[in-house]
Amino acid sequence: MEILINIKDTITVQEALDFIQSPACGGEVIFTGTVRNHTKQRSVLKLFYECYEAMAISEMQKIAMQVQERWDIQKLVMLHAVGDKYPGDIAVVIAVAAAHRGIAFDACEYVIDTLKETVPIWKKEFFADGEIA
Repeated sequence: MEILINIKDTITVQEALDFIQSPACGGEVIFTGTVRNHTKQRSVLKLFYECYEAMAISEMQKIAMQVQERWDIQKLVMLHAVGDKYPGDIAVVIAVAAAHRGIAFDACEYVIDTLKETVPIWKKEFFADGEIA
């Protein structure tokens, strides 16, 4: 399995798509998480993401190993943005390529769910009313 893991200021879907494309893969699934303009009926001005990069990368590599043990995946991408992100900006991209779509869908869902639970990337929310959470 080929893996691309990155944490940086700006990430793109195109970067993930370029990496996963392969004539051996009939199923390509891409999940893109973007910043919403609201949370629980409150207007969001921006989010700020930060992480301990070495630990975050290590945890993302663990997820990749778990995926490799469970599914026959050819390519996997995990990209996460850091810094200020505004409504509409991309915060996370997960991409999976496999011979068949079902495997790609299952693995992609597992990756994003596990990433959100285990990877030490923290976000602060800045609301229109001035409050920060």
